[in-house]
Amino acid sequence: MRPIYVETLIDAPVEQVWWATQVPGEHRRWDVRFDRIDPMPGGEPARFRYATTVFPGLTVRGWGVHAGQRDRWDGTRTSALRFGSDDRRSLIAAGSGYWRYLPGPHGVRFLTGYSYTPRWGRLGRLADLAFRPLFGWATAWSFDRLRLWLTRGVPPERARANAFGELVLRVVGVGTATVAAGAAGPVAGAAAFAVTALVAGVLPPHPDTPAARRCRRRPPDRLAAWAPHLVERR
Repeated sequence: MRPIYVETLIDAPVEQVWWATQVPGEHRRWDVRFDRIDPMPGGEPARFRYATTVFPGLTVRGWGVHAGQRDRWDGTRTSALRFGSDDRRSLIAAGSGYWRYLPGPHGVRFLTGYSYTPRWGRLGRLADLAFRPLFGWATAWSFDRLRLWLTRGVPPERARANAFGELVLRVVGVGTATVAAGAAGPVAGAAAFAVTALVAGVLPPHPDTPAARRCRRRPPDRLAAWAPHLVERR
């Protein structure tokens, strides 16, 4: 199973990126994968519980253990993580990953690499063929949402509203063109749908709208792909 990798460049101080990603209350604002992130009492490594609404009426809960490493000799920072869920309804049984913060002349390369083991046996492995790309897309969309917040000053809540509004406009545009062309016949309607749907799919999003396509999805070098081991097994 291919690990999920996502990278973005954030034009902000590394301290600000660290704060927005390491403080649970700020993290859940921009990360669409989580509805709740609740720290648990205790020492190092830090532990937390999370909750995610898969769809209306189904919320799964899980656990995480992470530790941060600050001020490395090369100026980078790292946070490694182990996570999982004891909820049998969750496809994810357990996994691990890392966040890296690589300051540079144009901002902070903020990146993640992680993987997990699906449950439900063969059925879970089949379901993961669709779920893993979707989870990777959600990670990339969230990273761009974070970038918009720290670089352009677009709050995560407004970025979400921008994305919803833009989606509605694209759907309405496709529907309107299809109906208008359909008056000339079903072939014309089908052709209009195909063309406008393609245009709606490739048209660049507004600069203040999050887009997964803006993120790198494969590690460009060994420095990015390096996964430190900072957390002991649960």
